[in-house]
Parts: sequence; C-alpha cells; structure tokens
Amino acid sequence: MAHKIIEKICWGIIGVGDVCETKSGTPLMKITNSTIKAVMRRNSDKAKDFAKRHGVAKWYDNPDDLLNDPEVNAIYIATPPSTHAEYTLKAAAVGKPVYVEKPMARSHQECLSMVEACKKANVPLYVAFYRRTLPNILKVKELIESGSIGDIRSVDISVQMTIENEIVGTHDLPNNWRVDPKVAGGGYFYDLASHQLDALDFIFGPIAEAKGFSENQSNTYIADDITVGVFKFKNGILGKGLWAFNTSKASQYEMTTIIGSKGQLSFPFWGDHHVTLEIENEPVKKFEFEVPEYIQEILIQSIVDELQGKGTCPSTGVSGARTNWVLEQIEKGL
Repeated sequence: MAHKIIEKICWGIIGVGDVCETKSGTPLMKITNSTIKAVMRRNSDKAKDFAKRHGVAKWYDNPDDLLNDPEVNAIYIATPPSTHAEYTLKAAAVGKPVYVEKPMARSHQECLSMVEACKKANVPLYVAFYRRTLPNILKVKELIESGSIGDIRSVDISVQMTIENEIVGTHDLPNNWRVDPKVAGGGYFYDLASHQLDALDFIFGPIAEAKGFSENQSNTYIADDITVGVFKFKNGILGKGLWAFNTSKASQYEMTTIIGSKGQLSFPFWGDHHVTLEIENEPVKKFEFEVPEYIQEILIQSIVDELQGKGTCPSTGVSGARTNWVLEQIEKGL
C-alpha cells in the first residue's frame, strides 16, 4: 500500500544535539516544503536554546509531547541508538513517518521491530545513511556498473585510527556514549563501519554472509576497539575489513579499495571525497568531489521528495536493518 502523500513536511526532532547542528538541522528547514515545527531534548534549556537560535516555534523536554503534537507530521530521531526503536515504534503508533539516525538501532532485532511497526502503520521509515546520495559514492557505483575495472573480485576496507582522533567523537573518553554498547550497540565499529558497509550494500547489493573477530585491546573504554571481518555478497564478491581504533599516529590510514579484473578503485570515507581509478596500462585518474556544507542535505531532499510522491529515498529501514545484521555477524565472532 502506498503511503499517504504529505504536501508540507513539518518535522518534529527528538534529540537536537551535534548532528542537528552540523549535518541535518539546516536542510530540514531550507528545503522547499520542509520545515521544523518543534524540537525536543530532555535538557529543557538546550531544547529552548536550539529552538531560539534556529527560529523553531516550539520546543519540548518530553518526547511524547512532541510525538503527539498535531502540527508535527514527520519525526526525525537524532538520539543515540538506545532509543531509536522506542521512538520509532511510538511515531509509527501515531501514524507519522520516521527518519532515524545511524546506526539504525543497537541490534538487528530492534531494527526488525522498527521495520515491522512502520509497515503495519503504513508509514515510511528512512535511515541517515547519507553516503548513498553523495557524488563520490555515486561515481564509484557508476564506474563499477560501466565495467571500468572489469568483473569485481573483492573489496578491502582499512581503518586505522588513534584512540583519540578528529574523525569520531572521542571527547570525554571513556564516558562517550559511542563506546558504551548498552547505548550504541557496539563501539566505533558500529559508529563508522555502518557507513562503509551500508555504502557497499548500495553499490553491490546485500551481503549474504559475514564473520569476524573483535577485541578490546587497549581497555580505554567498555566497547571493543579493534575488529576484523570477512564477508560475501549475494552476487559472489568477497570482502574483508580491518577497523582498528587503537593504533599510533604513524600507522593512521583509512581507505576502501575495490579490486576488479581490469583495475581497481580506491576512495576514503572521511577527510575528503576523492575517487582514484587505476586501470592497467592507463594513466591513473583522480576524481574530486564537493559535498554539501550540511552533508545530509541530498538524502533529506530525497526523503522530502518521496513523502510528496515525487521520488524515492535510497536509504530505508529495510536496507538499514541489513547493515545492522552485518555488524552483528562480524562482531560476534566465528
């Protein structure tokens, strides 16, 4: 059944923290036929401050008040993963579409409950895997589908970062919620690898099998700080990954490489947005890309378009749940 068409999307945001300030809040207001009607944060002073600075009419310190606001017709859940399932189920119960931050939830089972609730209520469910819409990832997909590097053989992901670095939220260790599995589902592996594995799902289709090992080697915080994994896509492409968040500055490195029968593609996920194409007996080509100042803007535009019946969003609850399943398979060990 097709979902209800919404002419003007009036968002209610649960959890107006750093992500809303730097990645998503402004696009939700600046995109045509999209606005923020109300925000919520348990700290009422911070909720009021966000609303005042961004020109939002209403603020709450209770999520149920926002969910039941009759002027709010879509919900953006920008809290840590521990409350994603709870708030999604409540939003579905009042018939409002949901846009939820990544990773989608703490577990695959929570993701499935979210998908089922939204399906039953006939409301769309979107996940903030915005890299599915970025020009560098679209270029990778285009180059692969055009056969530029031939038949795809394998994928290699390498992430080597120091315990404290500029890419992830490493402030206030060991108390940062991102390294508390009860809140985040895992550690930085869940926070960062989810982006990479979801992008590969977008490029190649679903991963059918995944295994791995995970350890807490530095004992800096509760979560594991190093993970290795292997995975197999349904189409037979093989992959492997190293996600180490406990290395030295001398060994810092981050790159994803896709190897084909005629050459390879390599590209980082953080820092910049270039794509390097290497084909045998041909000059190396490097493609440079600009991304929006607020990096979720293109994805949010696709959500607004779909809610208005004018397009399709590439990041759904179904695809987001697949990514959580892969994370679990790798981290739980062989």
